[in-house]
Amino acid sequence: MHYDVIVVGAGPAGLYASRELAKNGKRVLCVDKKQEIGVPKQCGEGLSLRYFKELDIKVDKKYCTQEINGACLYTPSEKVVDIDFGKISGYILERKSFEKELAKEAALAGAEIRVMSPVVDVKRENGKVRVKTAGLFTEENTCDLIFACDGPQSFTAGKLGLNVQLDSYDIDSGFQYEIAGIDYEKYKIKRNMLHIYFGNEIAKRGYVWIFPKGESANVGIGIGANVKGSAREYLNTWIKGKEMFKGTSIIEVNSGVIPVGGLLDALHDDNLLVCGDAARQVNPVHGGGIGSAMEAANIAVQVAEKAFKKKDFSKEVLKEYTETWYKGTGAKFKKLIKVRHMLEQFTDADFETLGKAITGEDVMVIAEGELPKAAAIVSKKLLTNPGLLKIMLKYFKS
Repeated sequence: MHYDVIVVGAGPAGLYASRELAKNGKRVLCVDKKQEIGVPKQCGEGLSLRYFKELDIKVDKKYCTQEINGACLYTPSEKVVDIDFGKISGYILERKSFEKELAKEAALAGAEIRVMSPVVDVKRENGKVRVKTAGLFTEENTCDLIFACDGPQSFTAGKLGLNVQLDSYDIDSGFQYEIAGIDYEKYKIKRNMLHIYFGNEIAKRGYVWIFPKGESANVGIGIGANVKGSAREYLNTWIKGKEMFKGTSIIEVNSGVIPVGGLLDALHDDNLLVCGDAARQVNPVHGGGIGSAMEAANIAVQVAEKAFKKKDFSKEVLKEYTETWYKGTGAKFKKLIKVRHMLEQFTDADFETLGKAITGEDVMVIAEGELPKAAAIVSKKLLTNPGLLKIMLKYFKS
């Protein structure tokens, strides 16, 4: 069977692309190796409000479990730096429900979605791409254009010629429990805030999080994949030291790897567009990738439409996708990789010093990758700590 587009991977990027391409009248096939859409989830499930607005995603109680107004950042001694926007800035999702809803919308728009259909071979042939799947749907299909949305070290992109090797230094290992029974009021855990804990003892090259989720919470950790010891061990040690978790219940366990660097030079090739984790379109500092994956897929869809109008799927036409992404989010992520590298140099004492010196507004300047402005802020606020100031300016001014 011939399709206009075959999308490999039914995560946020793949499902969003499938929905939008089908809305535009394209014949779309979306295949995924998993037996169920939305599982296993491999993230804290947070999504900024701006993505709902910009990407035509409904705010729906079916999958929006908790309103979020900001974040509380904790130093190793648990001094808190608040980032409170005073209004809804995002939601914690029930990601299984969210992705299934996207899948339903894509199907209603005309896309065909097939689970338990791992791609086992991809090759170019006479200007088209031939895709072979196994599992529940063992078959071969062809397409004019393929979207590789199949995760880190994408099999699809690799088979079609892109270098998708990812160094372990650019990978985080994530582990998460969904926990029920936390007494938010007793332990003064604000339900409408994300709670993020820093420290080398609790999360080497990463952080621990509590993301309230209605009557439960996602409690997880991300650490460098090359750090000695497992993410699960680090998280269990931290949880055991917290009174708030005594008597609670674990109702779900998730784990996975998170690309936090190693951006691809090219997100395209002949007949190929790469999106989501496959393109390392994940925030290098906090590891969030749902919104940025769909945002990139939206750009890719727009470029695909131009390619169909021209009936030209060459890399010369498709390079607009790479160029557009790198002018926007890609440029920001390059700056945030510097911030990530900077944070990896911090001692626990550095985190404490910074927690006393800066405000939530200052943190947002750094988080947005506004490095010259961030350099000016720390130059004023860290005059009494020249060692830490030197480290930060090294990355902000490089």
